[in-house]
Amino acid sequence: MKDFPLSRVYQLLEPGPVVLLTTARKGRANVMTMSWHMMVEFEPPLVACVVGSAYSFEMLRATKECVIAIPARKLASKVVEVGNTSGRDIDKFESFGLTPLPAKNVGAPLIKECFANLECRVSDTREVNRYSMFILEVVKAWIDPDQKRPKTIHHHGYGNFVVDGAEISLKSRMR
Repeated sequence: MKDFPLSRVYQLLEPGPVVLLTTARKGRANVMTMSWHMMVEFEPPLVACVVGSAYSFEMLRATKECVIAIPARKLASKVVEVGNTSGRDIDKFESFGLTPLPAKNVGAPLIKECFANLECRVSDTREVNRYSMFILEVVKAWIDPDQKRPKTIHHHGYGNFVVDGAEISLKSRMR
């Protein structure tokens, strides 16, 4: 074994696929890239996420609703571009060729190009001031049946990503 920098531990515990988080306020939609999230509960489905973007943070805190859109590998370059710009300065949907679609239960838009979209409402804000961490309840889930077996991208830090690999099936008692 060899020492590993504590500032890079997140690369070892990467929580899940890189996603896009949309918000909307006062007629203006925004999208940000997010990789710091995790499932907290199954029913109702709860997701903990850290929203580091100041603009998206302000919108989510004010409206208490958002959409988590899950992109496949083919959107990787757009996902990085979205993450490297501020929605305060530009319309990211227009600038990066993403199509907003109306959600059913929240004001934030779905993203047509993503293979899944989760409409969410903030259910717990106790860790927002300390960690910028919101607990979201998924209130509606959508998938694009035309996107067969999409491969998600996972951030490993400093511009490095991995793509889902081969699927394996192992015996499980969980259903």
